[in-house]
Amino acid sequence: MKNTNSGKNFKRPALWFSVLVVLALAACQSAPAPAAVMEDTSAPTAVAAEAMLNVAEDPTLGKFLVGSNGMTLYMFTKDEANKSNCAGDCLANWPPLLTLGKPVLGDGVDAALVGSSAMPDGTMIVTYNGMPLYYWVNDKAAGDVTGQNVGGVWFVVSPDGKAVGAPMMDDNANENANSNSNMNDNSNDNSNFNGDDDDDDDD
Repeated sequence: MKNTNSGKNFKRPALWFSVLVVLALAACQSAPAPAAVMEDTSAPTAVAAEAMLNVAEDPTLGKFLVGSNGMTLYMFTKDEANKSNCAGDCLANWPPLLTLGKPVLGDGVDAALVGSSAMPDGTMIVTYNGMPLYYWVNDKAAGDVTGQNVGGVWFVVSPDGKAVGAPMMDDNANENANSNSNMNDNSNDNSNFNGDDDDDDDD
């Protein structure tokens, strides 16, 4: 008699191997795709449909302006009123606070000081007291103020529109000087007027 079991025994490993291959392929196809790697989003994004301004506070610097994500905003003292002089690498390191509409204001922000100005590319940068506002790329968390006094020209902005800790800018200095001069002139005029009255009374 012929041994028919040998053929069957030979086919069984091949059959099991085929089953294992099919199962392996099915497992690969049904396995979930790996989760996408998320980049660090701690750095602020400059563009928003409507920019938001809020006020934060630092033990050393006092109150200053921040964006909607709590990231500190800065003033560039080389800018002009309603004109940004920051371009190229400057903008790469100091992303502007852009808006596509009227900025939303939090408590403590003076609405009378808020405005916007056109950048060379047509986008609108938010201004405060006439000065454009920027983030600093090296600030990583809300409340960071590592851009303060960088190069002696970047400063956080107080709610009254001043560059905190900065020497008074020339234009403002001239305006204040003229204002003080006028006040002194008026004071002297009043003093002289009162003095003349006294002389007349003595006569």
